[in-house]
Order: sequence, then structure tokens, then C-alpha cells
Amino acid sequence: MRPKAIIHNAVSLDGKVTGFEVNLARYYALVPTWKEDATLCGSGTILAAPEGRVREEDEDVPERRPDPQDKRPLLVVADSRGRVRCWNMLLNAGYWRDGIALCSRQTPERHREYLKKRGVGCIVTGDKRVDLAKALALLYSCYGVRTVRVDSGGALNAALLGAGLVDELSLLVHPALAGTSARPLFAGAKPLKGSFRLFRNERLPGGLVWLRLRSVAGKSV
Repeated sequence: MRPKAIIHNAVSLDGKVTGFEVNLARYYALVPTWKEDATLCGSGTILAAPEGRVREEDEDVPERRPDPQDKRPLLVVADSRGRVRCWNMLLNAGYWRDGIALCSRQTPERHREYLKKRGVGCIVTGDKRVDLAKALALLYSCYGVRTVRVDSGGALNAALLGAGLVDELSLLVHPALAGTSARPLFAGAKPLKGSFRLFRNERLPGGLVWLRLRSVAGKSV
């Protein structure tokens, strides 16, 4: 068993996620649609944000105690190479109640120690790369995660789709062309899997179109 996984992205008319001005207010206004239990990001997405440029944090971390009444989602970051070292700032942003890093057996031990010191959970699956299927299953069984919203770039999107782990695509299409140098919605050499059926098509202010597509053969809860 695994959580339902929704890829939610703002895209250009030519299927890119960079190279155009994103209507962030509208994009994040749609997020409550799924009442997510976890937000899944790739390390590249975190590193592209201003917070991700911090190479090492040196401040002490106040102890975080689980609050059963806290309904905010978990922040889950796929980070096999151990590149994300700004967990303090991420969790202090106020959007998430706690954090979990997805690592592989190749993730440096010093990074796992860093996560432990910062009070960040760690799921280890896979040898050289994170085994996303097993990681999602552990999020389901160990953390009670039933719905995951993927807020990431092309590499993680493609990896999830290639593994048949995507139940819904939510695309906020912008009336812009980003060009060939912009980053695509799906990036990678492996073939993608899955068939999707459009079940919602909504016009929004500013020339935006919100497309929602459901997997024909989803395997989540």
C-alpha cells in the first residue's frame, strides 16, 4: 500500500516548468484541493530556492515535539546525495509540521548524522538512488501518509511517472512559451509509463487553464 500521489505543477504551453513568470498566488491557492499529508520535493527544487543556497547551518535547533493537533503536512525531500542542508530554515518557514529526508544506502553517513542532529526523519531505501516505491510505502505505513502532493521539477516527476507511482497530474497551464532552454515537466532518459484521462478542465483568470488528469490504473490506497 502507498499514498495517493499527485504531481501539481505550473507549466508553459510548451510543457516547461521554468522560463516564464508563474502565477504563484493562483498556483498555491489550488494546493488545499488535496488536503495533503505530505509535500514531496526533489533536492534540486530545494537547492534552486533561496534557502537552498545555504551550504551549512550552524545554529542550534530547538527540539520539535510532535503535536497530534498539528494538521500541517510533512515536508519530504528525495536527497540521495545529501545535498540539502537548510532544514532549519525549511521547517521554520511555517508550512510543514516536520521533515523527512529520503536517502539511499549510498547517502554519506555524515549527512545522516546531520539529519539526526537537526531532528529530521530519515527513510533509507535503494542502493545508489532512492527506491521511491518503497519510500512511499514506508511513508504510508510508518507515518500515516495517505496523500502526497509532488511539488518538484522534471527529474523527480519523471522518476515517479517512470515507476508508475503517479495517480493524478494537476497542471496549471500558463499562456506563455518558455523555449528550448527551459526545464521540462518531465526530464530523464528512461521511458515514462502510464495512461491518464482528463477529468477536469477549468479556465481561470489571467488566461490560465487548470487541467486535472487521473491515472487509468492507479495503485494507491
